[in-house]
This record gives sequence, structure tokens and C-alpha cells, in this order.
Amino acid sequence: MGMSFDLAILYRGSLESCNYDCWYCPFAKAQDDAESLRVDEQGLRRFVDWVRANSGRKLGILFTPWGEALVRDYYRAAFIELSRLPHVGRVVAQTNLSYPLDWLGEADRESAALWCSYHPSETARGRFVAQSKGLADLGIRHSVGVVGLKENFDEIRALHAELPPGATLWINAYKREASYYTNDDIAMLTRVDATFPLNNRYHASRGKPCHAGENAITVDGEGTVRRCHFIDSPLGSLYEDDLDDMLRPRTCSNETCHCYIGYSHLKELGLRETYGPNVLERILPGPAQRPGTA
Repeated sequence: MGMSFDLAILYRGSLESCNYDCWYCPFAKAQDDAESLRVDEQGLRRFVDWVRANSGRKLGILFTPWGEALVRDYYRAAFIELSRLPHVGRVVAQTNLSYPLDWLGEADRESAALWCSYHPSETARGRFVAQSKGLADLGIRHSVGVVGLKENFDEIRALHAELPPGATLWINAYKREASYYTNDDIAMLTRVDATFPLNNRYHASRGKPCHAGENAITVDGEGTVRRCHFIDSPLGSLYEDDLDDMLRPRTCSNETCHCYIGYSHLKELGLRETYGPNVLERILPGPAQRPGTA
């Protein structure tokens, strides 16, 4: 199954505010003042203008905000507009799904998708599952992720049983503590999410070929282009420099890569083949398949 885009752009503006208070997140209950929101909106509008004007290549766009973006009207408007542009093969947003869904009826179902995070400490499972079913009713493809904390295990099992068909469930491994999981824990989580073993480790990446910087980039609110969220060195400006001059095959300069939005671009893992056109939204095509041993 081929890709639906030639270049993946992960966009992260200056937004930091979130309406949730997860203890493991540095942006829990963070607030942006009016000026900060104005700057973030201005940066997003400039990015959307650039996308609209650059129809020469097929684009896949993933919003990876520090906070929760889709509670903001200007992010909703950008998401809808981008989904309707014929040269945008995918537009995806990471979100906690804590808002009414009616506005998504205006998005193009072929290109729009959501990466949804379930936080048991912040919302009831029944409400979250109802939101997932609401997305299914609207025809919005989505994946669901939950942090694999031990206190979440019962919720993970229940969520797995209750989500609507087609909503890929994946577990974000908790890697801050060495040997956090027992073998039985890993077996249970792998039954829920066949890709869990791939997430439950740091991937040795230094010197290894990566799509990042070749056909995947990140862009911040000022338009600074980097190859990856986890490599600070800028490649240039999206608005002032020639993008083609920035893009070329590269190897990773970090020792390890541990986050899906990073390691999904490592070529040796073959995740573009595993997920096909759904790699940005993290949706497995058809029945969940265990990735290869790479």
C-alpha cells in the first residue's frame, strides 16, 4: 500500500496550553495568555498559507502540539481547510478528544484523521468511547493511544473491548523507569497492541538512514525547518529558503530514538510499509499485524 504523500510535515506551533492535568506531562493545565495565542494563531495562518500556495508536491501534515490544539477555533479551521486541499493527502492532529465533534463534519474524510489520546485520570472511559464512536459515525478515521502505566492496565483492557471496530489501539510504553514491566505485563500489553514491543525500547539510531530530513521534516511556528523534533539543528526557513535545497538523504545524529513520531521515520524499521498511508495517524491497515523483527 503506497504513501498518500511525498513529504511529511510535523507542525508544532508555540501553543502550550492544555485543559488536562496529567501528572506525567509538563504542559498539564498550562495556560497561554491572549498575546501568546495571537502569536500562535498568526504562525499557524502563515503555515496554512504556505501549504495552500505550494501545490507542487503531495503533503502529509501532522499537528503535534505541546498542548491541546483542537479546542481552539483557529486550529479547527486550519484542519478543515487543509483536509480539503487536493495536494494534502493527509492532515492529522494529536488530540485528547475533549470537545464537541460536529465541526469535523466539514472535513474531507479521505484525508482527515485523528491521533487520539485517552487519559483515564482526566475523563471517564464511557465518555471517551462515546467520542470514538462519534468519530466512527462521522467517518473520521482515528487511532487511540494510552500511556502504559500499571495503574492504567484495567482501563486498557476495558478500552480494548469497548472501542468501535477500526479504531487502532496502541500503548505508549512508560520508559522512564528501567525494567518497569514484567514479562507478563509485556505479554498482556502485546495482546492488546501488537506494536507494543517496538515502542517499549530505545532504538539505536546514530548513523542509521532516516526519512527525516529527506521526505519528512518538522516546522515550528516561526517557520524554522528541522529534520526531526528531536534534533535541534535547523535546516533553514520554510518561508525564506528553498525547501528542495534542504531535503536530502540523512543518517540520524542521535544515539537513540524512542518516540513514535521520531522512530517511525527510521528506514530499517519499515513502518511506512507496516502502516502504509496511515503512518502519520498510527492506524494499522486492516487487522492489526505484528511488525517485522527489524
